[in-house]
This record gives sequence, structure tokens and C-alpha cells, in this order.
Amino acid sequence: MSSLLRVDDELRDALADWIANRWNAKLANITPIAPGLGTRRFYRVRVSDGSAPAEALVARVDAEEDPAKRAPSVAPEPPLEPIRQLLETSGIPVPRRYAHASELRTEFLEDVGDRSLERAAHEVDVEERRALYGRACEIVVRLQGIDAPTPPIEAFGRRLDRALFESKADRVVRWALPYWLPRPVRAEDEATVRDLYDRVAALCESAPMRLAHRDYKAANIHVVENGRLVLIDLQGAFLAPPEYDLVCLLRDAHVRLPWDEVAAHLEATRPRLPDAPSREDFDERFTLLTLTRVAKDAAHYIHAFTDAGDTRYLPLLPNARASLVHAAEKAATLDPAFEGIAALFGELREP
Repeated sequence: MSSLLRVDDELRDALADWIANRWNAKLANITPIAPGLGTRRFYRVRVSDGSAPAEALVARVDAEEDPAKRAPSVAPEPPLEPIRQLLETSGIPVPRRYAHASELRTEFLEDVGDRSLERAAHEVDVEERRALYGRACEIVVRLQGIDAPTPPIEAFGRRLDRALFESKADRVVRWALPYWLPRPVRAEDEATVRDLYDRVAALCESAPMRLAHRDYKAANIHVVENGRLVLIDLQGAFLAPPEYDLVCLLRDAHVRLPWDEVAAHLEATRPRLPDAPSREDFDERFTLLTLTRVAKDAAHYIHAFTDAGDTRYLPLLPNARASLVHAAEKAATLDPAFEGIAALFGELREP
């Protein structure tokens, strides 16, 4: 069995003791949930007897942060609370929180099942897929309508800023290009990537900033009863331009949506956003943020393989490449300054 899908005996015993002491209940079963690329781990926990709030819960176990995986200029992610509570009280569908075991660095949350939007998108017909993504876009509108509470919480002090863009550019240069180009990386390739991220950072500095989930991809949106959507992985929320979560959702390498479908969702969503950006500004930021976001994601997929032999995300690279080539060609029509990145991304090989 993969080490990603094992339960450490020490953790199992610690969770069983905590559940017994807190709810006078028995740990009936614990099953690992396949993790993402981070160090956080998730387990589906079933309990019996006692006064537990539900028979099935999800144990969300945080690990000690590895500082080497975060640029020194970028702040670490804050805890799940209080952003989860703010979203819940604001009417955003998120998992309920049952308890916090601080000594185990564990949150006990509502089990929202295994059917993510990613999975559903590959199972349903086009009409139902459009409807599900339409609901997901509507949640983006509602998220952006949330203002900072009093007293403010950490999510509203974090933003997509130049330091983050620089860290993303560094990962693309160090992790993605050496693997993805069919030739040795040249100094001008690095300069082209860093110029892209610098230009997009400058563009975003003048954009309105709204609350964003930050990793609003299909895997982090679950489809529950009656097609209702529930968001997970909330702790990274920050302020970003209005287009950011839409890029994460509609240009997600996990689900390759046809461009006409993407364009229809954008056209329907843009005028409903709190800032209602002009079509020109909206299209420009969506296009350029696609380049920076998708390239960064691809860099992480590649690094997971080259650094740890994790092959799970390599099949996503063709989707990422297609989005990058499409967006780069469009960016070059908006501004000749992006012709270099269009040429570079056009060279990316099919793995």
C-alpha cells in the first residue's frame, strides 16, 4: 500500500484516545483520504456509541511546516479558523466543524463525501456539468461580497502580491522549465518568465482586491445531496483580483473545459461580481492570471515527480500546456510584450 494511504499506529491510538475522552465514543474505523501535494493529511473516521456529533467525520491533521517549501518573503498559511466560521456565517457552503484537538493538531469536520466537482465533471453530461460550474461561479460572486469583519481576520491581511508572484516565477524557472522544455534552459528563458510574473504583478497592483478561496479548483469543491456544492481547503483564503478564483476553477488542469464553455461562464459571471469589472480589464486579467497560475501549478506537478517520484499529476500536464499556449497566444495579441512568453510556452513538450 502507498505510504500516502497508510494510517500511522501512533496517530490511530491518539485519535482513539481523544475520541473516547471527548465523546465517550469508540473509534470504529479510520481510512486515509488520498492527500494532495501538501503535508496536511485527512482521514475518514467512523465512531460508535457515546455522544459524537456524527457517525462519520473527517480528521484534518496538520503537520509541522517545512520552511524550505515556502519562500522567506511569503507568510505561512493561517489556521482553518476563523475563516471557516466567517464563510459559514456568511452563507458560503463549507463543512461544519465539530471539534478541535489542539494537542493532535487536528480538526474534526463534517464528512462531505468523496464526490468532488472534478469527479462529477467526468461523470455527468455537458448540460449537468455546465449547471454545476454555474453554481460554482455563483459562489465566487458571493465570496467576493464578503467584507472584512470587525475585528479583522488574517485572510484580509493576506493578498496576491509581488512577493507571491516572485515565488511562483522562481518555481516555474527552477522546477518546470528544465523538465518541460525539449532543450536546455537558457538565460533568456528565465528572463522571459520573470518578466511575465513582474508584469502581471504590476497589473494586479491596480486591480480591485476581493476575498478569494485561493485554490478554487474542482478537487476542492464537493458535490453533495441534490447537487449542492461544498468548499473545502479554505485556510489559504486571501485578497486577490476578481478573476483569480475563476482562473483556478475554469482553467483547472484537472478538468479541461472547452473554451466556449469557459467563455460562457465568464460572460455570465463578470457583471454580477461586486466590482463588475469592464470586459476589457476582466479579459486581460483573466488571461494573464491564467498564465501565472497554471504555470505555477504545473511546476508543482513536475516537482512532485522529479523530487519525490510522485507520478499522480503528470497526466495533467497536457491540459496545463493547452491552457498556457491558448492564454499566451491571446496575451500576445493584447500586448507584443508577451510574444516571448507565447513563443516559450509554444515550445513546451508533450510529456
